[in-house]
Amino acid sequence: MKVLVMGGTRFNGLSLVHELVKHGHQVTTFNRGVSEAVLPRSVRRLYGDRNDRTALFEMMKNEDFDVVQDISGYTIDDVKPLVDAFKGRIGHYIFAGSTVIYADTKVLPIREETHPVDEGPKQGDYGKNKILVERYLFNEYRQNGFPATVMSFSMVFGPNNNNVEREQRVFMRLLTGRPILLPGDGLTVQQIGHVDDEAKAMRMAMLNRNTFGKRYNVTGKDYWTDEGYMDTFAEVVGATPTKVYIPDALMDDMFEDRISLSGSTVRLREARTGLQPNESNSRFMNSLVQRLNPQLHGWKHNTVFAIDRMQEDFGFTPEFTFQSAVEHTYDWFRREGLEKERQYDWSWEDQMLDMVRRA
Repeated sequence: MKVLVMGGTRFNGLSLVHELVKHGHQVTTFNRGVSEAVLPRSVRRLYGDRNDRTALFEMMKNEDFDVVQDISGYTIDDVKPLVDAFKGRIGHYIFAGSTVIYADTKVLPIREETHPVDEGPKQGDYGKNKILVERYLFNEYRQNGFPATVMSFSMVFGPNNNNVEREQRVFMRLLTGRPILLPGDGLTVQQIGHVDDEAKAMRMAMLNRNTFGKRYNVTGKDYWTDEGYMDTFAEVVGATPTKVYIPDALMDDMFEDRISLSGSTVRLREARTGLQPNESNSRFMNSLVQRLNPQLHGWKHNTVFAIDRMQEDFGFTPEFTFQSAVEHTYDWFRREGLEKERQYDWSWEDQMLDMVRRA
């Protein structure tokens, strides 16, 4: 197939490009050419700014593809020019959505067809825009037959992750012998998906009519507790972790930004780069241990997704276990020499440790 990948040089898109080429597809990427990436020699590259709607439409109306994989779209303004350019002459449009759209729940797992989304005041702009794009695409499918599918990623994990505050920060904590902070009792349950599994799912969904007009949760098959997450990392790294449990009351205070940093009048939110409270809390939690959209789900709510819809509709099952995902990512981390390059500011963790010891 002839496949256009919008993006294609960073993390999710890069993995998808390699997956498509490996399976014999003719791949073209479209991006601004800002991010450096080594792509397979067979990949054709187009350059431009997708926010220049007129130029994008003019370029794409003269291109011919079977499938568009849109990894870099976030808003309707990003997506509409592509839909307009390819309407009536494309086999499939696959949009990378997100599981941050879902409302909090105590009934698990979260299923695509039955679980409500959250558009309330705690939902961030990123999630609200993903919801709006999804509705736009599915309306185009219902009204005009535009063959759209949404693949909703959830806490993607793996080599080339440009979010260095997640798994790479944990590797460095363990390698430098730092204490491991665990929220509450460490038993909150979560789920991640490996980037290569998600690329495989996007490939397998292509031109499958069962997927048109549907959303899919795209994540891993394993669940882990916060403590299990850290224990797995420690085993892979070969370290013995010193675990420090943050009491619930202190965790609530920190998460709700009700306390100040030790020895400072600067509040936690302001210390975290001046972000707004909801966004700040997400960054805070994801720097401790990965957590999906904590501004909606809180710091101690279990969040697990059903993924059987992918198996039923196009036969996809994740290959990576959580253990093998950590091993694969750590191998890449060491191979790239990142343990010698990554530099982290540990000061806020040290102040949290001090607060725990005084609690």
